[in-house]
Order: sequence, then structure tokens, then C-alpha cells
Amino acid sequence: MPELSAMKCVPCHKGAPAASDVQIAEYKTQVPDWEILEVDGVKRLRRVFKFKDFAAALAFTNQVGEIAGQQDHHPTLLTEWGKVTVTWWTHAIGGLHANDFVMAAKTDRLYPAAS
Repeated sequence: MPELSAMKCVPCHKGAPAASDVQIAEYKTQVPDWEILEVDGVKRLRRVFKFKDFAAALAFTNQVGEIAGQQDHHPTLLTEWGKVTVTWWTHAIGGLHANDFVMAAKTDRLYPAAS
């Protein structure tokens, strides 16, 4: 499988298939720090990133927002003092898609530089 962080998101529209459990397990090997959770029957990827203060957390939030805009795939972001919670899922299909794992991997690549 190609490196997820080097991939680009593909347009995903309502009715596109969600990632299968086998695909999810395969993708997850490249983003091991992310948890898979289910909220209201929808699978999502979530990770909490820790920072030294609010300014560092906010800077990271802005970096994630920038790559989200570039890829036209947008997460839920919760910025607090010393931490940012990032949650990815594909709203159009109500679940996880390869795009979510691509963006999780891209988010991970931002973290060492921001922490």
C-alpha cells in the first residue's frame, strides 16, 4: 500500500462506499495513534495531540485547517489549552473512507514540527 501521507484525497460523494473493516485495519497500520470510535452509528478517527500551551495548540489547529482546505476534506477540531482533538470522518457517506486515513496521516506529519 502506498504511504497514506503522500496520497491526495479523492472526491467522495453521497453513496460512495465506506471503507470495509479489512481496509480500515490495513489503513490503521499507518496511523496507529488514532482511535476508531463510533458516534451515533458513524465510525470516526480521533486523536488528541498534546502541546506546551494554548498558542502551540492554536498554531497546530491552523496548520490542520490549512491542509484540510488544500485537500477539500475537513475535520472536527477542538482546540483547548495544551491540546487539540482532531476527528476525521466522511460526512457524505456517514463513515470512514480512505480520505480520512490520508488526512490522519497528513495530520500526524504536522505534529512533530508543532509540538
